[in-house]
Amino acid sequence: MNDDESFSGMLNGAKRRTQSVTADWTILQDLIDGVRVKEIRSVIKNNGYLTEIYRADWQLDSRPVDQVFQVVLNPGEIEAWHVHSQTVDRFFVCQGRMKIVLYDAREESPTHGRINEFRLGSARSGIVSVPPGVWHGVQNIGDVASIMINLVDHAYVYEKPDHWGLPAGSALIPYCF
Repeated sequence: MNDDESFSGMLNGAKRRTQSVTADWTILQDLIDGVRVKEIRSVIKNNGYLTEIYRADWQLDSRPVDQVFQVVLNPGEIEAWHVHSQTVDRFFVCQGRMKIVLYDAREESPTHGRINEFRLGSARSGIVSVPPGVWHGVQNIGDVASIMINLVDHAYVYEKPDHWGLPAGSALIPYCF
C-alpha cells in the first residue's frame, strides 16, 4: 500500500480521513460529557429479528423513562436545533437511516464546544442518551421515511415545555447539516 502523501491522482487540498472505527467496528469518538451510546445487536430469529431498545441495566443514565414517542422524518429532512434544561433524551432509530448531531453549549462542561455526530438506523442500531444542556438535531440520510423513538425521563409539559429551539442553519452552532 502506498503511504505516500503524494501519488498519481492526488489533488491539492485532499486530506487523509481520520480513523472512525476500530478493526472490530467499535465507533471511535470523543463523547460530549454526559452523552452515552450503546450499540445494539439484533437477534436473528426464524421469522425475522428482535431488537432490544432500552434496558435499565445498560446504565446509560440513572433517570427513569417517563414518556416514549416516535418521530418520523421524510428523506433529507432535518429536525434541528433543540435543547432541554432538565430533560434527558434517549434516541433510537428503528427504521431507515438518521444522522444525530449533538453540540455541547454548556459553559461549565469539560467538553464545551464539542460536536458529536452519529449515524444510526436499521443496519446499525444504537441508543444515544443526551443530557440536558446539549443541543441536538437529526437528519434523515436515507431514501425512505425514517423512524426514531425517544424515551425521555420527563414527559412533555404542554403548558410549559422544557424545549428551546434554533433553526437548523443557526450561526450559533458550528455545524452545517
